[in-house]
Formats: sequence, structure tokens, C-alpha cells
Amino acid sequence: MSDGNRMKKEKNSSVIISRQEHGISRKLMSPNALRTLYRLRDNGFVGYLVGGCVRDLLLGREPKDFDVVTNATPGEVKRMFRNCRLVGRRFRLAHIHFLDEIIEVSTFRSLAANEPEPEPQEAHEAEHRQRHPRMLKDDDGMILRDNVYGTPEEDALRRDFTVNSLSYNIADFSITDYTGGLADLGAGIIRTIGDPDVRFQEDPVRMLRAVRFAAQLAFTIEENTRQALVAAADTIVRAAPPRLFDEMLKLLLSGEGAKCYDLLRQTGLFAALLPNFSSWLGAESEGFPHTRFGEMLSYVDSRIQQGYKVSLPLLLALLFGDYINEKAERFRRLGAPWQQSVDAAVAEFMGETCPIVMIANRVGLALRDIISQQMRLKKIPGRKPESFIVRHDFNDIIEYGRITRGDKKDVVNQLDWWAAQAKQLVIVPLPCERTKETKAPQRKRKRRRRRNLETKSRSEGL
Repeated sequence: MSDGNRMKKEKNSSVIISRQEHGISRKLMSPNALRTLYRLRDNGFVGYLVGGCVRDLLLGREPKDFDVVTNATPGEVKRMFRNCRLVGRRFRLAHIHFLDEIIEVSTFRSLAANEPEPEPQEAHEAEHRQRHPRMLKDDDGMILRDNVYGTPEEDALRRDFTVNSLSYNIADFSITDYTGGLADLGAGIIRTIGDPDVRFQEDPVRMLRAVRFAAQLAFTIEENTRQALVAAADTIVRAAPPRLFDEMLKLLLSGEGAKCYDLLRQTGLFAALLPNFSSWLGAESEGFPHTRFGEMLSYVDSRIQQGYKVSLPLLLALLFGDYINEKAERFRRLGAPWQQSVDAAVAEFMGETCPIVMIANRVGLALRDIISQQMRLKKIPGRKPESFIVRHDFNDIIEYGRITRGDKKDVVNQLDWWAAQAKQLVIVPLPCERTKETKAPQRKRKRRRRRNLETKSRSEGL
């Protein structure tokens, strides 16, 4: 991208690229995102596309989702869209629900620091005055609430990385850059906006996002950003455990999970997030290193890159199955039977992991079933094979067996037998309306007992 007429500098140091100078077409955008932007514009508000969607469009990638930012408050957005729901406490967001998509709309954030909320001068004014939302940080500088609204420039400067701060203006179809994101995008650099020490302190999850973007985009983490990330790696545990689980899933299911894992190990984030498992990976079992985790990550990456989906329980079983099986073997040496040993091993794994990275209980139960049901595959046909085949997780159980033990001939024969039985099994649906022959007889309604008239007359006479 050359200098000169292609970029115009304004007083606020922003860089504007006109529609003629960039290759982003509205044909590449979500129709629902465009509808949202047009309605904001028609109601007198400013609306921009921001974040990863603009970055990906400039890189020629297909955006995963489209985010909108505006000067309308969440309440004003809700009044404009009947299909809107307000979510979030840390930062209030509007979700516009369409048939197959949700467009996230946020209000421009401010650079304002902590300020006390103004008190009403008179009591009756408090009843009618709308209290202005404020920013709230804890003693360590992590943002707990972030509902201070500002300008487009302030909002761009509040974002995490320069490449994610670019905005697309629906009014004139131009792209605005306040942070040098275009230069970093061209150079393939992930760089925080502002002091990286402060930015990672404000939100530790930004460290995981830096790793994910670097792996997905094949970018390099800028040196100052990388040094700050390594220094702050231990503070990742300050983030909410459910949020860390969601971010870890994005890393592992990104299609570049192996690269993400390498960066997590190099920066110290992996040991901070999964300390027990990380120590186990670094040790050896019976003189052999634990290589299965990396192999399984490469397998998952290949499946995702081919367009297949990997269920969450299967993902966890593939990645942590060896670790859990080793725990289960320890319990079996102490005399526990198969099922109880797996139950205890999964419970121990969840107890280690969930205080930092919260795995939902239903996911943990599904993970346990995939591992424990490997024993059922050996029982051919066993009791009620049809009931086993119609299990909702049958395919995950079979796939886990093929991937982890598919090099053994007897296991392959077992799995092939079950797969063949599953193909032959025809589940006959119940008819919508039962015929007279099969219809259950209607229960005869009990008649209410009447009191004897003679008894009634006698009682009245008394």
C-alpha cells in the first residue's frame, strides 16, 4: 500500500482509506450486519464494522462473525430492534438475533479512568436522573466494569491489538485506522495498543488472544508485547474460569491448535492454566515421553481444516485420555473395578482443572462415558447391543477407539463389527396416530357416588 493520496491524515492522526483504495466489498459482508448498520444510520446514529471482521476482509479471509460499534447506547439499540437482547455486566452489549446469526452491537468506549459517580443535588432529582455508567477496576488494575461511553477514536484506542482496531464506515465505505493497525497488518505483527503491561493487567485473557491470533494468522508477536506476556503469564489465573474455558476452546478448535500449544508452552501460559497436566507432560511414563497430546492436537487440526466438526467431549477425551487412563490404572491397582476407576480418575482430573479452567459438569460426564464405554466395545454382542448403538455418543465412542487404539488388529475388528451393526440397525419410528387395534383402551371415568336419598331424608329430619 503506497503513501500519498491513498492515505489521508486528519488532525486526530487517524488514517482514512477511501472505498477506491481498498478491496473490501459489501458483497463479502453479512447481509444482517449491513441491515443493522443501515438501520442505525437511518435513525441518525453512527455505525461501523470493527474488529476481526475488518482485519479478515483485508487479509482475504472469510470472517467468522461481524461486530458493529455505534454511538447509540444499548438502550437506544434495543428500542430500534425488536429482535435485540442486552447482555453482559462487565460491558453492556446488544445482541441482534437473526434467523441464523447474531450481530453484536457495542457502544463506543471511553478512555476515562476511574471517576466517582456524581451524586444528585436533591432527592427528587435522583428519581428522574439517569445514572451514568462508570469504569470499575480492582486493586490489581483488572477491569471489572467498563460502561463508560466515548468517541470512535477512544473506542479504537481501548481495543486490544492494533490489527483489531480498524473500522469500516458504512456512511462512505471507508476504513479508519487510529492505531497503526494497517502497517502491522501488512507486516504480520500482533502488537498491543498502548503499554502491554497495563493492557494484560486490565484483562489477562488478552494474552490468550495474542497467542490465538499469532497462530491463526501466522503472525509474529511484537517483542515488547511478547516480553510483557511472558512476564504476566502467571496472572492468567485471575480471569474467570468459565471465560478461560471458552478461550481455550477457541485455541484448541481454531484449526491451528498445535501452533497455539507451542506458543502457550513457550510463553508459560500452558503451565499456568493446566499445572498438573503440564508437569505430567514434561515427565515420562515407563521411560517413554508423553507425545499423545501433540499427536491428537494435529489430528484435530486436520479434521477441522477439512471442514469436519469435533464434539467437545471427544476433543477432551482425545487430548486428556492418556492422562485420565493413567490415573484410572492407579485406582485399579488399588482394587477398584473398571467403571469406578474411570469415575474416580475423571473426578480427580476435574478437581485439578476446574478451579482455573472451568469444564461444565455435563461435559465432564460425557468425557467419562467416552472413556469408560471402551470396555463395552470388547463385549460382542453383549447384552442389548441395540441399546448401546442408539446412544447419542456412540459415534464419539467408536471414533475415540479408532484414533487411540486403531493400530491393534483385534480392536479394529471390534470397531468394524459395531459399525456394521449400526448400519444394519433400522430404528422404526412410532406412527403419528395409533390404529384402533393398537390404541390403548380408554380408561373408564369413575362415576361420582350419590348419597342414598333415604339416608339424606333421615338426616334432614334429624
